[in-house]
Amino acid sequence: MPRDMKWTPQGVVPAVLLPFHEDLSIDEPSFRAHLSDVAAVEGLSAIALNAHSTEVASCTFDEQKRVLAIAKDEIGGRLPIVNGVCAEGRLEAARIARMAAEGGAAALLVFPPGPFAMGQRPEMAVEHFRRVADAANLPIIAFQYPPAGGQGYPLATLLKIIEAVPAVRAIKDWCASPQLHERQIRTLQSLNPPVNVLTTHSSWLMSSLVMGCSGLLSGSGSVIADLQAKLFRAVRANDLATAKQINDRIWPTAEAFYSEPWVDMHNRMKEALVMMGKLPRAVVRPPLVKISQAEIERIRAALIAAGLLDRAGRSLRAA
Repeated sequence: MPRDMKWTPQGVVPAVLLPFHEDLSIDEPSFRAHLSDVAAVEGLSAIALNAHSTEVASCTFDEQKRVLAIAKDEIGGRLPIVNGVCAEGRLEAARIARMAAEGGAAALLVFPPGPFAMGQRPEMAVEHFRRVADAANLPIIAFQYPPAGGQGYPLATLLKIIEAVPAVRAIKDWCASPQLHERQIRTLQSLNPPVNVLTTHSSWLMSSLVMGCSGLLSGSGSVIADLQAKLFRAVRANDLATAKQINDRIWPTAEAFYSEPWVDMHNRMKEALVMMGKLPRAVVRPPLVKISQAEIERIRAALIAAGLLDRAGRSLRAA
């Protein structure tokens, strides 16, 4: 994608996983294969990385830079790349943003700083986004966390961020409240220019999409991008019957991936890809640990119910 082309955050954006060797080093060949497999799905608008799905909290700055470089080399000619900016402070956030711009990212996904969990003021959030925008001339997706944890931005704060930092072109909405989710969709997408809402409510994806989201950005796209793209198209076409059929296949995977504790969601997705023959192993970095065999069997049952494995546990192509 040419550097002077401005990508609009919208559509179906899977967040890929990051495979590791048993010694916890990055498994680059498996990562390349995973990237290529996900990018081959019809109907995607971009790929996201250096975020929760790639276990960014356990990756060094140099590893994040390498992850972006691998993705740019492997799929950069096919799809735009959204690079996460996960940092506790503005200076490191700006450093990551600058690296992402230099590495060919098409947009930034900006996480809320951890200290905001202890309380935040609107000017703190505005300055965080302003610093990131000044470091990289790229569209920004603001990651909207649930308000209960303290890191979610009140709608009034979001509007101040958008007014002060025009580079903010979308939010990745994880507010976890259907009422607030719809309010944000109606408010932000009615602005001039509109600020798109990309849902990450993957545990209730169809319900979220029918509210009018402009897209979705989801870690479960690492496993079911094809089904997500088909669901998004069906909802946009107001084809409720088809949407319900597709959602019936997505639902068992959502039940398996997004059960408590949620911290294991991408751990579970790695196990799913191993069962489907798309990853050689499901190694995760600390503080994550391997899930139990009983949970692995629940994931297997979910994949069978979704039509991604046959009754004998053999892989089937999503259709």
